[in-house]
Amino acid sequence: MGYGEAIKTAIFLFPFIALFFTVPFMLHQYHKYGSIDKWRVVIIYSFILYLLVIYFLVILPLPKREDVLNNTNMIRLQPFAFVVDFMKESSFVWNDASTYLKAMTESCFYVPAFNILMTIPFGIYLRYYFQCSFKKTLLYSFCLSLFFEITQVTGLYFIYPKPYRLFDLDDLFLNTLGGVLGYFIAAFFLKVLPSREEIDERSLKEGKTVSGLRRITLFFLDLFLYTFLGGLTKPFIPIPFYLLIFFILYYVVYPTLTRGYTLGGKFLHVRVQFPKYTFLRQAVRIVFLFFYYFGLPILFLYGAGILYYFLSFSVVEALWYWLIVGSFFLGFYFIHFVKLLKKKTLFYDRWFHVLYESTI
Repeated sequence: MGYGEAIKTAIFLFPFIALFFTVPFMLHQYHKYGSIDKWRVVIIYSFILYLLVIYFLVILPLPKREDVLNNTNMIRLQPFAFVVDFMKESSFVWNDASTYLKAMTESCFYVPAFNILMTIPFGIYLRYYFQCSFKKTLLYSFCLSLFFEITQVTGLYFIYPKPYRLFDLDDLFLNTLGGVLGYFIAAFFLKVLPSREEIDERSLKEGKTVSGLRRITLFFLDLFLYTFLGGLTKPFIPIPFYLLIFFILYYVVYPTLTRGYTLGGKFLHVRVQFPKYTFLRQAVRIVFLFFYYFGLPILFLYGAGILYYFLSFSVVEALWYWLIVGSFFLGFYFIHFVKLLKKKTLFYDRWFHVLYESTI
């Protein structure tokens, strides 16, 4: 894979990979602060995306295994060799300004320059968001560079029989220098952007109320935990209708014993409360929500099978029915989520007089 193909792959794939790694962080933020600060998400998402990009720039393009068998002298321990290379190979002449621009396009200049630029954002992130001192920034920048060099000298952790990139002592120096420069550049960002303390205070303030996004997160987190734990324990407890029994235990019995917490609610610090008849209201509400969000769509989709067998619908007609009905329900429930995001009360919350309390 050449640099061109690697860049194309990165553009389309890396944003999704970064998002995948950002989701657990977002859940952690809900657990810690009770809210997700948009600016914090942007910082962490961009930081993960940045690390992905520079890591793959270090290891790509990947050569064929047979191409590295004859590699020798893949370790250079001469300090400041990049200066010697520049003096020997560059067309730079100090008293001729016309050579400056040309020299910047030569590899003896832009390769060392890239090694510096590559870690400047790392130093900015460390000081601005992670609040690292100068010494820690220096140390972490060096460790990041050392990790890259070890990756190269081991042939991508011994996947290749020999190194396919040069282990260069100068890279350790230049990468570390980039992190240090980023530390000083971060002073500008500290002046114009909200500080970490301001982000934390804002998050805690917003976390004292249960937002619509927090409720949506709670819904899907509980659904995931119920499905995962139910599927994990079912083979060991062969009881008829086990998942139904586990459903009642998870969504009704456990919240009643814990004064309104599900397992997801414990993690997100959200408690569901009712004015009276807690166990009965909780049970009826959960059964209604299960039927409303899952039973009803399944019932209509199952109707396609009835039409297929009894009304001589063709396979294509049945598929169109599934597509139309499925799209209708997705759109219908999407409206519910939009209402929650706009902090509107849904009709079934009014029916059951349910209150969502933040216990952050």
